[in-house]
Amino acid sequence: MQSWFVIIPLSVTLSLAAQNYPPKDWQIKTAVLAAPEHERENATVMGYTSDGELTILRAGSNDLICLADDPARKGFSVACYHESLEPFMARGRVLRAEGKRNKEIFQIREDEVKAGKLEMPDRALLGVTTGQVNESTQEIEKVFTRWVFYIPFATAEMTGLPPAPAGPGAPWIMDAGTHRAHIMITPPKNK
Repeated sequence: MQSWFVIIPLSVTLSLAAQNYPPKDWQIKTAVLAAPEHERENATVMGYTSDGELTILRAGSNDLICLADDPARKGFSVACYHESLEPFMARGRVLRAEGKRNKEIFQIREDEVKAGKLEMPDRALLGVTTGQVNESTQEIEKVFTRWVFYIPFATAEMTGLPPAPAGPGAPWIMDAGTHRAHIMITPPKNK
């Protein structure tokens, strides 16, 4: 799979530099970039209100949830994942809002999954798409998608996957043996 370029036409002029929270339509159009093309139209999209609250911008009819880019974070990044991952994702958002750091969030969720307090699916797919916002056109350029396939508590021995990338685009297992064990698939980027 190769990187691709997407042009997103907008009916409104938007300056992300001038406002923190982009219009709902722009958030929806860009959030679904991380979804398979045939599932974009029916995915649920969560994004930000003008006061920065995360909310459902569009209710969907399939099993995907897509998250719009968070303007409070550096760079452009959107994600789509199977709805069974929502408890895990929501818990991470709550802990981050409480000021917890990545290592602490990891350990809290690990402990909660092991204790049966936090539901984690047996397997679920997450797509993450990054890119650059063209400030004058608001198009997303240099679009790049990678995939994360969660398989909690799986190990390299169980899956036959290496614990580090074996080459450009090769799948590997990350966080093996933990609640967050997942197969990483990162296609090579076009130069």
